[in-house]
Amino acid sequence: MPATPIRVGLFVTCLVDLFRPSVGFAAVKLLEGAGCTVEVPPAQTCCGQPAYNSGDKADARAIARQVIDAFESFDYVVVPSGSCGGMIKQHYLELFADEPATFQRAQHLAKRTYELVSFLADILKLERVDASYDGVATYHDSCSGLRELGVKEQPRKLLASVAGLRLAELPGAETCCGFGGTFCIKYPEISDRMVADKAADIVQTGADTLLAGDLGCLLNMAGKLARLGKEVRVRHVAEVLAGTAAETPPIGAAPERR
Repeated sequence: MPATPIRVGLFVTCLVDLFRPSVGFAAVKLLEGAGCTVEVPPAQTCCGQPAYNSGDKADARAIARQVIDAFESFDYVVVPSGSCGGMIKQHYLELFADEPATFQRAQHLAKRTYELVSFLADILKLERVDASYDGVATYHDSCSGLRELGVKEQPRKLLASVAGLRLAELPGAETCCGFGGTFCIKYPEISDRMVADKAADIVQTGADTLLAGDLGCLLNMAGKLARLGKEVRVRHVAEVLAGTAAETPPIGAAPERR
C-alpha cells in the first residue's frame, strides 16, 4: 500500500454507468483497499470510441477534449475496460497528431491511464486480494485490453488468490467474441458466428462462471449463452476480485421481480 495516497480519477465508461454500475463500485472498493483515493469526475462522458470507430473524427475529438479536461489533474486515470482504456491511451494520440498543444495534453493523459487490473498489478504491485468465490471460472481476454494494453497475466494472477475459485483456461481465450463495438452492428452475421464459436469454447471448459474485463464483451457473450440455454454465470472480473459478486445477479440475468 502506498505511503501517500494516490489520487485516482475513475473513468466509469458508458456501459458500466448504464448497464452495470456494480462494476464501478467494485473498482472503487479495489482501489481504495489498495490505498488510493478515488474520485469520479461528474463532467466525464463517453471516451469517444463509437464515433472514432465510425469515422466521425470531429465528434471523437470534441469528446476527447472533454475527457482530457475532466481528468487532467489526477495522478492516474483508471478504467475498468480495456477498450475505453485503449481509446484514451492509444487513439487520442492519433486524433490530435496535427494539434501539437492538444497532443501534448493527450500524451500526458495517456501516460497516466491504465486498465483497472493492470493498474492494481503493475503499478500498485498488488499480489493478492481478500475475496472468495465458490465456482470454476474461465477468463476471456478482450481484444483491446490484450493487444493495446498488454492485459493478460494480471487478472489470472489476482484471480488465483481468490479463495474457493478454480480457473479453467479457455480455448481460444485471445479470440474476439464478435462484439467489437460497432462491428456487431455493421456485420451482425459475422459477429453472431464469432460469439457462437466463443460460447461453444466456454461451455467446453465446464466452467460455471465466465469472467472478462470488458463489459461489452461480457454482455455479448452473456446474451448468446442465454439464447443457447447455457447456465453460465457471467461477471466482470472486478466484481469477483472485490468480493462483491454475491451482491448482484450475473450479467444478462433477468432482474428479480419484487
